[in-house]
Formats: sequence, C-alpha cells, structure tokens
Amino acid sequence: MSNATEPAPGLPVRNPRPRPTGRHRRPEALSAPEGAPVLVLAVPGSPTTASLSLAEEVVSLARSELSGLDPRVGFVDGNDEEFPSLRGVLDQVAAERPGEDTSAVVVPLLAGPEAAVLRQVRQAVADSKAQVELTDVLGPHPLLAEALHVRLSEAGLARADRARLFTVATAADGIILATVGGEEAAQAAGVTGLLLAARLAVPVLAAALDEDGAIARAADQLRSSGSTTLALAPCLIGPEIAPQLLHEAAAEAACGGADALGPYPAVGRLVVTQYAAAVGLSLPQSGAPR
Repeated sequence: MSNATEPAPGLPVRNPRPRPTGRHRRPEALSAPEGAPVLVLAVPGSPTTASLSLAEEVVSLARSELSGLDPRVGFVDGNDEEFPSLRGVLDQVAAERPGEDTSAVVVPLLAGPEAAVLRQVRQAVADSKAQVELTDVLGPHPLLAEALHVRLSEAGLARADRARLFTVATAADGIILATVGGEEAAQAAGVTGLLLAARLAVPVLAAALDEDGAIARAADQLRSSGSTTLALAPCLIGPEIAPQLLHEAAAEAACGGADALGPYPAVGRLVVTQYAAAVGLSLPQSGAPR
C-alpha cells in the first residue's frame, strides 16, 4: 500500500452508509491524521484463503471506523508469497517509512492471551527493522460479549434481544465459553463470560480447548448445577483454531455450538480501539449494548 488514503489492491473497501440526522445519529467516524502509523493486523494460525478473507473483512470494518487508515495484513506463520509474513510486512513498512519514531502499530487478531502466538508476534516485532508499537489482544471486552450473544442467537441457542420477551425453544441454559491458550486464556475469557452471563441470565463457564478434559469438566459442572441444555460459544475470532476442533469440542460436551466470532463489526471496532490507544486518538463512543 503506497499511502494512507489509497487501499491496496485486493483489500475490500466498505463504503460508509448515509448517516442519519438528529440527536440520536451516530457520531462521525474519526479520521487518522496524515502520516499516522500503519496498522498491521497480526493473524494467527495456519494461513488459509479463509483466514485471509476474514482478515481482509476485519480490515474493511476497521476502515469504516477510522477513515484514512493504512492497514496491512501479516500472518504469524506466513510464507511471504501467497500469505505475507508478519516479519515481512513490518520490514516493508520500515523500508517505506525510514526514520519514523513509530512506523507501525501491530494489533494481534486474538480475543484472548494465547501465549504461544504472542511469543511469535513479539519475536517478529523484535526481529523486524520497523519501529513498532505492539498492542494488547482484543479481549476481554463488553463488545466481545455482544458478539458472542449474536453468534449464539444466530445458531438458535439464545434469545436475540433481552428486551423482547419471546422464547427460543432450543435456547441454552448453560454456556461453555471456549478459548485457546490454557488457563491464562480461560481466566481472561471468564471476564467476558461474566458479561455474557449478565446479558443472557444463564451461567457461563470458560474452558480452554487446548487443555485436556477442560470442555468436558465445564459441561459436567454446568449440568451438576442444574443446566440441562448447554451450548458451546467460541470466544475466538476464527483463525486461531481449526473448525473441526470446535465440532469435536461440542461433541465432547454433547451440546450444540455457535460459530466463531469472525468478522463481526465489534471485532473491527476493537482493532481500531487498540490502534487508536497506541497512537493517542480518541474514538467516538459506540452505542449502548443491546
């Protein structure tokens, strides 16, 4: 990408909708200042066309939140050909912007602290020639709880709106919040789980998919406390784990499951929120949660 105003070929552009007028209209999107650092989205997992498409959609969402943004996509396990590596993208930014105090802000596309991936990200940052600011992961955050609620409702496992007093026959009365990254990630996801439990008025337990028996133990605990219809809610963006592992986890817990968060609008906003904090921008406030 040559500058902060022209998108790179192949990256989709989300055209803004006309904004409503009146006291309840959404605030105008903030614009990145000229010469602002490049946003580099660090994508975990084995690179695939699906994960590239997801990352590009998140980039499009980020552009809709912050105009003038110059975003790039770098894969933690990239090969610099079809899937550009994080290190390669950072070196390219360094060549384009020599001598800048901060030429790039790296935002890991992770809902929680997956230690193994974060070690790789830090190593790529340390080995690159760019002056880089590395942000925290996206969660825990209330917007993730909102996104989890939506994914559960899309799967018919939760009411779509607390304000409407209708029931869903297949709604779960206990949620297993699945993450990756061991106990540390499960503890972090537990904070988002508390927010999700408040939205749904059902118990939520976080468990790590990469910890042997954790999903089954969470299911047993929920059932022993009175839950009869469980659901698996992945507190994951998507590229972190093979989809088959989510199906296997749902089978282990003998329950239905929702999709990973994917390119939900809140994910794009959280990416921009982390970027804005790193460069000292103040974003307009989003609307109140449903």
